[in-house]
Amino acid sequence: MKLKRKTFKTFALLLFAVMMLMTGCASKENNSAGTSEGSGSDSGLDSYELTMVFPAGGEPKDLVAVQDEINKITKEKINTTVKLIPIGWGAWSQQTTLMLSGNEKVDLIVSGLGTYSQQVSKGQLLELDGYLAEQGQGIKEALDILDPAFLNATRIEGKVYGVPSIRDLAADYGISMRKDLVDKYKIDITAIKSLDDLDAVFQTIKENEPGIIPTVKYGNSIIDTYSGSYFDNLGDGFGVLPGYDNGLKVVNMYETPEYAQLLNTVRRWYQAGYIAKDAATSTETQYNLVKAGKAFSFISHMKPGIEKQESRLTGTEMVSIHLRPAATTTFNITSFMWSIARNSENPERAMMLLNLMFTDKDIINLFDYGVESKHYAKVSDNMIDFPEGVNAANSGYNLQMGWLFGNQFLSHIWNGDDPELWNKLAAFNKNSLKSKALGFTFNADAVKTEIAAVTNVSNQYKIALETGTVDPMKQLPEFIKALKAAGIDKIIAEKQKQLDAWAASGK
Repeated sequence: MKLKRKTFKTFALLLFAVMMLMTGCASKENNSAGTSEGSGSDSGLDSYELTMVFPAGGEPKDLVAVQDEINKITKEKINTTVKLIPIGWGAWSQQTTLMLSGNEKVDLIVSGLGTYSQQVSKGQLLELDGYLAEQGQGIKEALDILDPAFLNATRIEGKVYGVPSIRDLAADYGISMRKDLVDKYKIDITAIKSLDDLDAVFQTIKENEPGIIPTVKYGNSIIDTYSGSYFDNLGDGFGVLPGYDNGLKVVNMYETPEYAQLLNTVRRWYQAGYIAKDAATSTETQYNLVKAGKAFSFISHMKPGIEKQESRLTGTEMVSIHLRPAATTTFNITSFMWSIARNSENPERAMMLLNLMFTDKDIINLFDYGVESKHYAKVSDNMIDFPEGVNAANSGYNLQMGWLFGNQFLSHIWNGDDPELWNKLAAFNKNSLKSKALGFTFNADAVKTEIAAVTNVSNQYKIALETGTVDPMKQLPEFIKALKAAGIDKIIAEKQKQLDAWAASGK
């Protein structure tokens, strides 16, 4: 959903394309390519500048230097240069909506992020099947080695419009805790099998470390992410699939016993003082709170290598305990993908670049880590670290977004991570429980009004409930009543109708 170095992890996206106008326009209609990949000017390809759009926490100081090195490779291999356009997370939705709805040239763009089906329904993304067959064979091969289900999960009405990056395509769930305090109080982590086993741990921290909050929220909630271990949220959580199966019967998550039990647990923790009184309104991240010595733990989704990742992001050695099994849903796969925009002037060339991002180690390491000797240095054949005098704070290129740029399994492994990390992640993906609805994407167009109303209700109740701030015995029935008044049952009925049709079509 990985990674890199010691600053706060944010995420990033990219774009490319251009060819002769008539060829580009015709190819968009036919979704096939007439050019072939070659070497520089000898390939017979016209020179082209691709535009690559992706989200990031900010523009790295050395972005142009990295871009120049990428262009040395792409110029030689596909007679193409790349213009990297990072957009801040806060501005991403608005800016990309304007880009895709207007005539601005966009070749490659990160898709997913909860807007994939809407972008497809608006005709903003090109169908990719033909381009994958002609210029993207390396992408298909790399994904098929993992599991053909992963690429198929992106299909809308049988067609591919986005290619998922190769990363952790599944998630398991658990808790990460400060190792120094685990060791100090001799906490037996092998005895922790469920959330209920955490009460005694949190009590120890509360009694002995008065300035430290035993557990803090991950994002906006204590247990929102963890609830994903019980349900396939089918895209938006307004109608879910219990146990990733349930005979493909969609239910209201907020009416399930699993959700009620989670709320009871966090309410108990809140009343015991294990959760901060201002948890519902605090804007501090879990990473910053741990880094500042104010928090002991947080509950989140997990994967192989999670301890090293969280240790880097918090600046504190962490211990992670996996409590729920790994599962893969459509959302896991489609949350971060690469698409070719309808505005691309040369979709064939965009696919060629995307293919390099899944097959070329030099390209992927430039995207992931920057320029060798300047932003990273090899400590062994496939292990890297910061060069002397460089760290996470002063590096000119430290995106920490290797999970975004194509095939992460081709990238170097950061010093201190497991040398077998990519093999373990591949096995994690392959062996995860696959949702029975894997590949289903909900189109919310028919219930847009209800989605907006239900979202408003959710915003009103959910955070307070999921931080334990209010009594679920009183507030949960109110929440459910308000959801029904806003139209959640209509959303569930529409989702059930689409899911039944998807299943009947043979997926």
